[in-house]
Amino acid sequence: MTPEVRCAVVGNVDSGKSTTLGVLTRGALDDGRGRARVGLFRHKHEVETGRTSSVGMEILGFAPSGEPILPNIANLTDPDVLRREKLGWEEISVQAAKIISFIDLAGHERYLKTTLYGLTSGAPSCVILMVGANAGLIGMSKEHLAIALALSVPVVVCITKIDMTPPNVLAETVKQVVKILKSPGCRKTPVFVKSVETAVELSTSFGTDRICPIFQVSNVTGEGLDFVRTFLNLLPSSEADSEKFAADQPLEYSVTEVWSVPYVGTVVNGIMNAGSVKTGDAVLLGPDSNGHYQSTVIKSMQRKKAPVTSAEAGQCVSFALKRVRRAAVRKGMVLVNKTDTPPPIRQFEGQVLILYHNTTLQKNYQAMLHCGAVRQTVRIIGMDHPQGVLRTGDRATVQFEFISHPEFVKEGMKLLFREGKTKGLGVITRVL
Repeated sequence: MTPEVRCAVVGNVDSGKSTTLGVLTRGALDDGRGRARVGLFRHKHEVETGRTSSVGMEILGFAPSGEPILPNIANLTDPDVLRREKLGWEEISVQAAKIISFIDLAGHERYLKTTLYGLTSGAPSCVILMVGANAGLIGMSKEHLAIALALSVPVVVCITKIDMTPPNVLAETVKQVVKILKSPGCRKTPVFVKSVETAVELSTSFGTDRICPIFQVSNVTGEGLDFVRTFLNLLPSSEADSEKFAADQPLEYSVTEVWSVPYVGTVVNGIMNAGSVKTGDAVLLGPDSNGHYQSTVIKSMQRKKAPVTSAEAGQCVSFALKRVRRAAVRKGMVLVNKTDTPPPIRQFEGQVLILYHNTTLQKNYQAMLHCGAVRQTVRIIGMDHPQGVLRTGDRATVQFEFISHPEFVKEGMKLLFREGKTKGLGVITRVL
């Protein structure tokens, strides 16, 4: 199995996310007018507006020598060819000794729920925060940084567009980034990566030591990109994270996407949170709206679009399920062993912190909850706060209830809730 590192890429609109990913995964530099990112857009409106609205998945493979595996398109300038001439996932998987999966998240505020879902359900090992040198940390990037910190995902900062930014403006941006990282809310130690040695050293330690590596790159001249590649290649793989994923526990797989594929049937994509599974295994899928689990069999499985016969904790895989209607599956459901039927949860209790709310939160307040792959409206049914109201900055133990149907959640899962701008986050302390 090729080890994989999942990185979520966030940042404000126009911070250079898609362009940087285009240059990293395609190898051709940008022309300064966004040529490199056209290859990543999947929808017509994205090409026209230059804004990502969907959660894109891009992968970068590294050969055993440590060289990136790139298509041979250094001399091409035609965007259509750029979009077409990318290496297939199968080709990369065959050659790669390591794969970096980038979850390219939307920067625009309108798509915040897509971005939140990508951050909570994709179980990324690190978040790469893109900051345009010419604009600084603005708009949604602070929000994205706060969410990454709340989910305790290690953060890497990448300052882009250094070729077109006047030195004094760049210096201001750097100062601002350092100040925010050192602030009481972040408490990170910024380290500038200006050599391959630093990149090598930080890649193994940054997750544990509250260090935040800062890269300064230009997608037009290519400056700084090699340090980013070296760093990414040496990051520990996502499945090796034994704190998040337990191979010795019973099977638990959470569904993050569902499709109906002609001649194959219902296919789910998601993450193995625990245990292992092989083709032909009988499993349970649920909970449905009544809290029941239905039995099914895993007909076949794919990892990065390449067929595999088994999957282990920490991996991102797709399963084709036997005798399951597409309509019977929704995001947030789980697959578990035939012998374990987890109780469907309607109510649970969590320790929460209110990040931002313009009035007060009280009993019967409703908000959208993100918890792993689960996304559903919840209602507050109780809290341990003396006045029975919560304001910005308050911490409390709150009891929640799912409004439409039971879900699979368990103690220790991170939760995030929002309603428009309201943000609260916390951790599930017990299921009721």
